[in-house]
Amino acid sequence: MDDAAGGLQATMRAMGQAAREGARALRLATPAQRTAALTAIAAAIRADASAILAANARDLEKAGANGLTAPMVERLMLNEARLEGVAAGVEAVAAIPDPLGVETSRWTRPNGLDIARVRTPIGVIAMIFESRPNVTADAAALTLRSGNAVILRGGSECIESNLAIHAAVLKGLEAAGLPAQVVQMVRTTDRAAVGAILSGLDRSIDLIIPRGGKSLVARVQAEARAPVLGHLEGLNHVFVHAAADLEKAVAIVLNAKMRRVSVCGSAETLLVDRAAAAELLPPIAEALIQAGCEIRGDDAARAIVAGLETATVEDWTTEYLAPIIALAVVDGVAGAAEHIAAYGSGHTDAIVTEDEAAAEAFISQVDSAIVLVNASTQFADGGEFGFGAEIGIATDKLHARGPVGAEQLTTFKYVVRGTGQTRP
Repeated sequence: MDDAAGGLQATMRAMGQAAREGARALRLATPAQRTAALTAIAAAIRADASAILAANARDLEKAGANGLTAPMVERLMLNEARLEGVAAGVEAVAAIPDPLGVETSRWTRPNGLDIARVRTPIGVIAMIFESRPNVTADAAALTLRSGNAVILRGGSECIESNLAIHAAVLKGLEAAGLPAQVVQMVRTTDRAAVGAILSGLDRSIDLIIPRGGKSLVARVQAEARAPVLGHLEGLNHVFVHAAADLEKAVAIVLNAKMRRVSVCGSAETLLVDRAAAAELLPPIAEALIQAGCEIRGDDAARAIVAGLETATVEDWTTEYLAPIIALAVVDGVAGAAEHIAAYGSGHTDAIVTEDEAAAEAFISQVDSAIVLVNASTQFADGGEFGFGAEIGIATDKLHARGPVGAEQLTTFKYVVRGTGQTRP
């Protein structure tokens, strides 16, 4: 190991130890102190808006020079409105009930033992993410609210923005009397830092959360020496059932795909019920095309709507993050559920229908983290769920699933109170 690599490893191990100290400090902090820190962070982000936007402009300039894709650039970009949204998101997290110490269940055994299940912090969380500078603030806010220390490692494409937002976070922590170890940011773009985090930093890390492309998530899941909370790509579907209201269907499909194409809640595949495809599909397709969306259809869809591009198997498994949607005609709820099971990522899927039985069948048959009825997939967002913000959409089935807010970043312990009982 050369001197540079050895120095990075030592730096990362020191961050892990500091994070454990930060986690202990947070366990002793009061809910009011954590709330004060969040309020102060939001104020600091607003006060530092000029510096943060200037840092983001430097990142955007480098992104252009490096040929970053349009969806990545769109995710990277901050402006005054988006930055205000970041600050408001931190305030929303400050306003939600503190999850720590909450009894989720309590009972008394025949021998008189009083047993309670109580929410408690996980400890130290490492967050590895790409392209989205708002994640720095969201992750800091949610881990702080849930009593966890966090080590943040953003992508090289947004390093300037991340560091500027992190500087505001540190100001907020200081104002509330909390140590800087509570929220740490990896300041190097050296990819070896990711490997160090995946090693667990001498067992300092309790949970690793990747948020980025498929290759990043795959690497983390393959190499991590600590538990991983997975966030796979959003291969999301909207199924328009034969009993759908046409006006609703057009509005929902258009919003699900085109409101913001670069977010993980964007619909990537449209499924239309064969029983009414001839009536429902043409106006939906026309609305998408008029909005600038390219449609890649299967043979049945192309027979109904002329001029569509031909869908291939690859289209069913592609997260476009662009104004492109795959289109298939399927046989009812069962056909839609079969397609989703074969090609979906377990993220978010929706049905549009006025038939309650069909809606309930879809809910039962589609095993995704979020299943919607008559609503856009773009509601796959922690803020829209009332969580204040989210650290990602978990597509795993254990611990947390769907939008991961403060409550989902807690674990629990059992508190058992006795009066002198001994076991025979």
